[in-house]
Amino acid sequence: MSGIVTVVAPVNIAVIKYWGKRNEELILPLNDSVSATLDINVMCAKTSVCARPDFDEDTIWLNGKRESFSNQRLLNCLREIKDRAAYEKSVDNIFLTWKVHICSENNFPTAAGLASSAAGYACLVSALAKLYKVKSDVSLIARLGSGSACRSVYGGFVRWHAGLKSDGSDSIATQVADSKHWPEMRALILVVGESKKKISSTKGMKISTETSDLLKYRVEYCVPKRTEEICQAIKERNYNKFAEITMKESNQFHAICLDSYPPFTYITEVSHKIIELVHTYNEICGEIKVAYTFDAGPNACLYLLEKEVPKVLSLIKHVFPSSSPEAYVTGLSSRSEHLDTNMLSKLSVQPQEKDLIKYIIHTKVGEGPTVLVDGSHLMNEAGIPLSSY
Repeated sequence: MSGIVTVVAPVNIAVIKYWGKRNEELILPLNDSVSATLDINVMCAKTSVCARPDFDEDTIWLNGKRESFSNQRLLNCLREIKDRAAYEKSVDNIFLTWKVHICSENNFPTAAGLASSAAGYACLVSALAKLYKVKSDVSLIARLGSGSACRSVYGGFVRWHAGLKSDGSDSIATQVADSKHWPEMRALILVVGESKKKISSTKGMKISTETSDLLKYRVEYCVPKRTEEICQAIKERNYNKFAEITMKESNQFHAICLDSYPPFTYITEVSHKIIELVHTYNEICGEIKVAYTFDAGPNACLYLLEKEVPKVLSLIKHVFPSSSPEAYVTGLSSRSEHLDTNMLSKLSVQPQEKDLIKYIIHTKVGEGPTVLVDGSHLMNEAGIPLSSY
């Protein structure tokens, strides 16, 4: 019998965006991307896996609900892990024939632009790799589940290389810097909405790849230069350069969505208010103190240094008040700071109605997938989810 393996894996938020594929089946991107892996103790996916000879079929439960195992990306990940295990001779051949049970859950909203699939597939592949004793890099396999999942295989700051080979063997993730490299870096995730996106990322990418001239220009001219510059900024802990590129990248990504035909958008009126607030605040300060980035959803991720968190949090609370202030900020502990009335008088964004931002997640750069050894599995010894009881 195999024991149960349980892994937690992190969310990553890109600063150089992945948008568009050169190969849909292998999930090969048009360009390199760069992201920060966020603290696993604040936001994570958790997955338990086991294999037994008495299991009748491969089975998966997601967030407490049994799902079909026919998803091709899921099948690809399991097949590749088993193939890698067979190549490495890490387990015996009989073990490879046993069916698996997979139980996975996220502690944050799914399908709302919070990189749930990235964390989920990175977690799945890391857990399966541990189950089958695979030792080699698994970022390529995670990519087959969800492109950006390959970046969640590592902690710190991570670069996903687009690669040039048609088989995708060089489209892998590598670490730019580990989680301890820039300890002052923080992230504030402003959750604007938790509803499912009208246009999935997969569909949006396809439309943009087929119709956007701006995307073609971005891939050829903008991304190569920005990628090298932001990796250098990360290595040098140059916040001003990091922040400037991060915001320009976000703006260009969403401009591509509007340049697509038919056009679509992921950001909302509230998102635009957040953008305006950030630029106004930076202008008042006379330098960049906070940077925004938006993935395929309305939620903002603000990157800033630790010393700025109290003031920026107080500013957000002032402009976007909550009817539940005691539960407004989750994650890392935080304090408020008195806001100067002179600064408030210069703001172009006035206080909005309550609850436009549902809550704020305060987090930091963190480690990659971690195997739990405390026995806190999602399934019992029979391979059945604990949530079923």
